[in-house]
Amino acid sequence: MTADLTRLGNFGPNWFASVMGTGIVATAGTTLPVHVPGLHVFSRGVWVVAAVLLVVLIVAVSAQWFRHPTVARGHAHNPQMAHFYGAAPMAFMTVGAGALLVGRDIVGERVAVDLAWVLWTTGTLGGLFTAISIPYLMFTQLNVGPDAAFGGWLMPVVPPMVSAATGALLIPHMAPGTGRETMLYGCYAMFGLSLIAGLIIISMIWSRLAHYGTSGTARVPTLWIVLGPLGQGITAAGLLGTQAALAVPAELASGMAIFSILFGVPVWGFAVLWIALATSLTVRTMRRGMPFALTWWSLTFPVGTFVTGTTQLAVHTGLPAFHVAAAVAYACLLCTWALVTVQTTRGSLGGTLFQPPASSGPITAKKDQPAGSTGPAATSS
Repeated sequence: MTADLTRLGNFGPNWFASVMGTGIVATAGTTLPVHVPGLHVFSRGVWVVAAVLLVVLIVAVSAQWFRHPTVARGHAHNPQMAHFYGAAPMAFMTVGAGALLVGRDIVGERVAVDLAWVLWTTGTLGGLFTAISIPYLMFTQLNVGPDAAFGGWLMPVVPPMVSAATGALLIPHMAPGTGRETMLYGCYAMFGLSLIAGLIIISMIWSRLAHYGTSGTARVPTLWIVLGPLGQGITAAGLLGTQAALAVPAELASGMAIFSILFGVPVWGFAVLWIALATSLTVRTMRRGMPFALTWWSLTFPVGTFVTGTTQLAVHTGLPAFHVAAAVAYACLLCTWALVTVQTTRGSLGGTLFQPPASSGPITAKKDQPAGSTGPAATSS
């Protein structure tokens, strides 16, 4: 019993990233533009795992608020952990999207649609709340240094982009009329909200890396979160461009479909650049002994959004290169997901992932010194 209480006491909202990372494996697999025998059945099984995991985490969070309310409230004032409150809304919507795409084979069409609506509504309201409240806390209460930007800053503002992408899947299940049109434009509004906020934060992360370098710790994988608003943005633009014909006049729908390509391809190019940079920095840190932490889940959901975004470009352009790129990216996603799942299971059973952080002090970093250099290195990150 004491061990269970200890685990709940050190439980954080970042655990919902495991639901996001597992759920995206299912949704990306079922929409992949390349036919792979057995992939749909595999995706169905993974979706069930994600759904069960979501329920388990909801129970755990509820128990923590009941048994450890001070700890639960304290996460909101932790400069590192507070941002991960955005993970829960995205976890809800990821499972909801999976219900529409693969879950209907298990629970039936009607139940799948109802479940998707409930999870999308819950996730959207929660995501809009985090997109407002966490930046507000940063602006008014949290002590944030000029060199503190990291990938986790994106977590509270990305959920509305997930709402835009998953909301597009619900448009065909709405009655024609004003409600469907409002849903379409509402999704585009959330697309813009998340995109612009995300671009601001990505610029700050780039600036921090250029001026101060990386921490060389298990926080480095959060650099992959940058792919989240990029890949999900391409996905949302593609899905909304497809569904626009159901909600708005043909001329507007045509423009929205064209926008999915004009926006998607340039952003995809930057996403590829970021993959190369994030890979280099992650490998560099792993070679120096980076320990496993829940931040490694950053290697799953963001990569999954790159897969779904590439899939949308394959659908809208018909270009074989995007079909191949989506398949290769999905193979990489499967490898990282398997690795992180095994490590998380091992750490959960052994209890190491529930240990309190070794230090609550600021995470520091420095750049490598060139051979023969005697100049000072940056010392904070």
